[in-house]
Amino acid sequence: MPETSHAVPRRLARLALTLPLVATLGACGSPSGRSQPALVLYSGQHPTTTAALVTAFELQTGIQVQVRSNDEDVLADQIVEEGSASPADLIYTENSPALEYLQSRSLLATVPAGTLARVPARFSSPQSKWVGVSARVSVLVYNTQLLRKNQLPTSVMSLAQSRWRGLVGIAPAETDFQPIVSSIAQRYGHGAALRWLEGMAANAGPHSYPDDETLTARVNTGQIAVAIINQYYWYRLRAEVGASQLHSALAFFAPHDPGYVLDVSGAAVLRASKDKAAADRFLAFLVSDRGQEILARGDSFEYPLAPGIPARRGLPPLTTLEPAPLSIAQLGDGASAVNLLRLAQLL
Repeated sequence: MPETSHAVPRRLARLALTLPLVATLGACGSPSGRSQPALVLYSGQHPTTTAALVTAFELQTGIQVQVRSNDEDVLADQIVEEGSASPADLIYTENSPALEYLQSRSLLATVPAGTLARVPARFSSPQSKWVGVSARVSVLVYNTQLLRKNQLPTSVMSLAQSRWRGLVGIAPAETDFQPIVSSIAQRYGHGAALRWLEGMAANAGPHSYPDDETLTARVNTGQIAVAIINQYYWYRLRAEVGASQLHSALAFFAPHDPGYVLDVSGAAVLRASKDKAAADRFLAFLVSDRGQEILARGDSFEYPLAPGIPARRGLPPLTTLEPAPLSIAQLGDGASAVNLLRLAQLL
């Protein structure tokens, strides 16, 4: 079924929607001391990832970037509300649905062909309105003291069965969860996706958390046995606490299972930008060798998308992954996923 339009804000149930955007990085003025306006970047990406990229861009170009961070759905709704008066030049998100939503509202500028050519076309907007920057994949994280790998389900659908009651946790308000719901709906239909969500809600009970970071930590401490996350949260936890403090591991669903989803993080220039030339340079930097190497070598644990830039050591190579065969268009703008989550009373 096609995605429905957004008649109400995408994340109305979240208190974050009422919070003001906060400037977290950057200031006016260039390193040379010349006064110039700063680009304004609305970022739903992780702050450390954004900071590393922004710092390198500023040093390379002398163009300052002021970052305003919030949940990507909050930022997307903010841009819709601001319209042509938006102070933002760019938006950088963790997942593609928020960008597809803004594209559907004709609020994004066309990305230069040279920038789009830096990554395979399947990772960017089919309408050339945003460019894919990096990717992550959804996996199972499980507590190794509570479960053995051979006890794990091979399909995401199994997690809604009653035998997992009290063992599984969820983060339904996390935007990373929406593509999984969309994937299940694409494969089995909206009715099956709603029943799956209702089963997951019953199995999780009180173990519903605000985000994947919390979900990953709860599995590691044994408060829950298993959960679906994007793989990089576990690698970041390992980097933070050390391998000796890990009581969890990752496992993949069966190849092409609807729970095995490749999520694309992307960026776009707004049509309202007051400096499209500088904003286009930032997009180009994100997919340049330098920008992609920052993603590959830092603590992002995401997959760079430009060919020839390998992921950080320890991650399975991107070419070996076997996710569900979903296109960017099939994942859509997230509206149907949000509606299903509301029907299941998870938002």
